[in-house]
Amino acid sequence: MKHGARNDIPATVTAIKRGDVMAQVEVELIGTAYRMASVMTRDSLEALGLQEGDTVHVLAKAVNVLLVKP
Repeated sequence: MKHGARNDIPATVTAIKRGDVMAQVEVELIGTAYRMASVMTRDSLEALGLQEGDTVHVLAKAVNVLLVKP
């Protein structure tokens, strides 16, 4: 998938907190102890099929943190 974000960082999903409509996905950047989180709709979470332990790419641009599953 092509994108314009300059920060493309591999990470591992460490936790998923599901609400009624939204979900928070916590990740740890691979090779570091740094952690980040992304908030998305439950529909997006299910479409990506994200689960704890999955490898994702963190795309950070301005205040947006997007997760991409390879």
